[in-house]
Amino acid sequence: MTEQPLNFVDLAAAASLLVINGVLSWAFRLGLERSIAIAAVRMVAQLGAVGFVLKIAFEQGSPALTTLLAAVMILMAGLEVATRQEGGAPYWATYGIGTATLFFVGIIATLYTLRAIIRAEPWFSARYVLPILGMILGNALTAVALVLNTLVQTVSRERTAIEARIALGATRFDAMSTALSGAVRTGLIPVLNSMAATGVVSLPGMMTGQILAGAEPTEAAKYQIIIMFVLSGASALAATLSAIFGVYLLTDTRHRLRLDRLRHS
Repeated sequence: MTEQPLNFVDLAAAASLLVINGVLSWAFRLGLERSIAIAAVRMVAQLGAVGFVLKIAFEQGSPALTTLLAAVMILMAGLEVATRQEGGAPYWATYGIGTATLFFVGIIATLYTLRAIIRAEPWFSARYVLPILGMILGNALTAVALVLNTLVQTVSRERTAIEARIALGATRFDAMSTALSGAVRTGLIPVLNSMAATGVVSLPGMMTGQILAGAEPTEAAKYQIIIMFVLSGASALAATLSAIFGVYLLTDTRHRLRLDRLRHS
């Protein structure tokens, strides 16, 4: 099987399925018709723009352009982490934690994948770097957002008990150990669920794309297994780092809770 090119008629046929969403929204009086339409238009515009930019990056093969696009992806991922928070911690603080964590994890995981596992040549090609980095960031940002949100929520709820432990001489990490482990566990749930369901319940996007492009299913499965392991490791590292940074965010140098950064009911 060879790659099947798609035209605007094919895209329109797929878009017609959104009518189902609109009908259900109208029938159940959800009021989501406008939101569905806006989300669809936004998705098309974003993916169209990304496809155009990636085409240029792939054709030019410029390391500088690849670095610029990677930086934009990381900055936007950090922004997504900050916007998913439900209050409490300062916006710019969570943005800084999210961006720093995703930068470190994204770069390390991408380099390790391309140099040590896949051994792509040239490894710095935009065709390899940007798709791998995008998949890593997409999963890691979910873990970071969940960790920070859960940590702030848990510490706010258990504030009295945590302050009592600190008053008895516990360090910030000892006092917040339960909240810390709970936040990391929550952050890892999506990637663990994805790993458990892969192959039995669903065929992931990368494997499906390779099969549709004509790759052998067994080879596509090998690449998907590699990617799932990489995403799992990257998510675990991102969740752990963001939880540690979150503890520092919610405490001062004397290990006291920063009440101004907690949620107040």
